[in-house]
Amino acid sequence: MYFSKAFIPTLKEAPSDLDNISAKLMARAGMTRKLGSGLFELLPLGLKTLKNVIEIIREEMESVDGQEVRLPLLLPKDLWIETGRWNVYGKELFRLKDRKDADFCLAPTHEEAITDLVRNNVSSYRQLPVMLYQFGIKFRDEIRPRFGVMRAREFLMKDAYSFHTDEADLEKYYKRVYEAYERICKRCGLKYRVVEAASGAIGGNFSHEFMILADTGEEEIAWCNCGYGANSEKAECLQSEKVDLSPMLETEEVLTPDIGSVEDVAKFLSSSEEKFIKTMIYVADGNPVAVLVRGDHDVNEIKLQTLIGCNELELAAPEIIQEVTGAKVGFAGPANLKKKIKIYADFSVPNIANAVTGANKDDKHIKNVNYGRDYKADVVADLKKVSKGDMCPRCQKEKLQFSRGIEIGHVFKLGTKYSKSMKATYLDDQGKENLMVMGCYGIGVTRILAAAIEQSYDENGIIWPVNLAPYKISIIPVDFKNNAIKEAAEKIYKELKTNKIDVLLDDRDERVGIKFKDADLIGIPFRITIGEKSLKDGNVEFKARTDDKSKSEFIKVENIVEYIKTKL
Repeated sequence: MYFSKAFIPTLKEAPSDLDNISAKLMARAGMTRKLGSGLFELLPLGLKTLKNVIEIIREEMESVDGQEVRLPLLLPKDLWIETGRWNVYGKELFRLKDRKDADFCLAPTHEEAITDLVRNNVSSYRQLPVMLYQFGIKFRDEIRPRFGVMRAREFLMKDAYSFHTDEADLEKYYKRVYEAYERICKRCGLKYRVVEAASGAIGGNFSHEFMILADTGEEEIAWCNCGYGANSEKAECLQSEKVDLSPMLETEEVLTPDIGSVEDVAKFLSSSEEKFIKTMIYVADGNPVAVLVRGDHDVNEIKLQTLIGCNELELAAPEIIQEVTGAKVGFAGPANLKKKIKIYADFSVPNIANAVTGANKDDKHIKNVNYGRDYKADVVADLKKVSKGDMCPRCQKEKLQFSRGIEIGHVFKLGTKYSKSMKATYLDDQGKENLMVMGCYGIGVTRILAAAIEQSYDENGIIWPVNLAPYKISIIPVDFKNNAIKEAAEKIYKELKTNKIDVLLDDRDERVGIKFKDADLIGIPFRITIGEKSLKDGNVEFKARTDDKSKSEFIKVENIVEYIKTKL
C-alpha cells in the first residue's frame, strides 16, 4: 500500500475522553475512532491488524477439529427462558421487541443458540464429539464502558462450543483447546498466564482464564512458582488452624460516637484491625444474610454468591441494615442481631479471640466477643478475598505473588448445565438416551489488539508483535521526487509484494522525520530508509522498531528482500 492512498488518519494528540494507553494509541495511529460510549469504529489499519489475529485463531481452532459457523446476533427470548438466563443476565443484556411485540436480545454470548442447533441436528453418539465455533459481534450493556475496545458495548469475539458423550471425553478435548489457546497467545507474541477463574453467568463447574500480563491490567491475578494461578475472584485461601480462645474475657460495650469503619474504630480503641470482626449485611435473591470476615480482610462476593447459590447478590440498603441489626450502617455485629438471619463466616473468624464487633446499637461496639459463647455462624467457609501474605493453597510452602492482567480468553467445562435445561440428548450404542456434555471456549478478538498494545509500547507509539502488525515493513524514501530513490523504493516494494509481505511505502511529500514518527506510532516492526547517500553505495538502511535510535544496518539493495524474509 502507498501511504498517500491509505486511509490512516494519525493524530498528534489523543482525544481527551479516552482513558488508557491502548485506546489513546489506537486513536492516534488511525486504527479506531470513538462513535459513542463503548462504541468504536475500526478503520482500515485496525481491521487489517484484527484480520491477522483472526487468522491465527482460525488456524488453531481448525487444528483441534473445530468447524466454523455463523449464528444470528438477534436471539429470541424463548431460548433464554429455557435456560433461565433471561433474568439472570440482568441489565447487561440488551433487550428489544419486534413489530409483533415479541421479545429478543442482542447476543452477549451464544450458548442457547448453539445448543438449540446441535439438539436439533445431532442424535447419535456416532456424531460426537463435535465442536462448532464462530467469529461474531457480541453486545453487553456495560454499566461503565471504559478502556477503549477492552470493555466496549459492542465487540468481536470468537466463541466455540463442544459437545461430548461424557465428562471423560470433554476432559480430553478441554486439554486440546487449552493447548491451542496457549499457541494462540505465543503466536500473537503475548506474555501470559493461565489462571483458574470464576465462571460467572456462563456457568459450569470449572474454567480457566488466559491473562495477558500488563501493569495496566484491570484484573488482579494471584500465582505461585509451583504452577498455581487464579483470578483474585477465584483464588482459594487456606483454612486457618484452630486457636485456643481461652481465656475469654467478659464482653464490654464501648461508646464509639459516629465512628463506624474498622480502621477508625481500631485507632479509637488503640487496637489492630486483625482483632475486629467485620459484619456485612447482603441481600441474596431478596433475603438478607450476614457475612463475617476479619477486620483487615474483604468479602469475596464471587465466593459468597457461589456458596449461597443465589442469582443476585448485593449489599443491603441502609434501611434493611437498620431492620436487621437495629442500628445504622457501621455498627453491625454477629451477636444479638435484631432479626434472625443466616450467618456466613470466613475461616479466619472463629479464630479471633476477644474480638471487637459492632454492638447492633447506634454509636456502640462490643469488646471481647468470642465464637461459640457469644455468636455462631450457620456456615464457615472460604469467603475472603486473597491478599498479600497469604500462602499458596496448592504447595502451602510459598506466599502468593500478585500481578495485573488483561483477560483475553476463557475456557469453561459446562457439563450438562445447558443440555439438561434444553434437553440436548443423544442415543448411545445401547439405544439409551443421555445428556450431551458441553465445553465452551471464548476469546475477545478485539481485546487482543488492546492487550498487545498495553503490553508493548514506548514513548513513540505501538510496538506490534510481527505476526499481528498491519504492515511488516515500512519503506521510507527520504525524497520520493528523486528518481533514483523512487526507483529503488518501488523495486523493493514490488519484490516484497510478490513475496506476499505486507509493506507500506511512504510516498508522501513530507519531511523524513514525520515519516519516521508515523511509522513508529503505527508500530511497524521493520523500517527501510532509502537516502541518496547510502544509495550511491548500493545500500539501504534497515532498522527494527525495537532497536535504539543508533542501531541500524546497511544492506545491499539486491539483498534486502531476502534479508527481510530471514527476519520474518
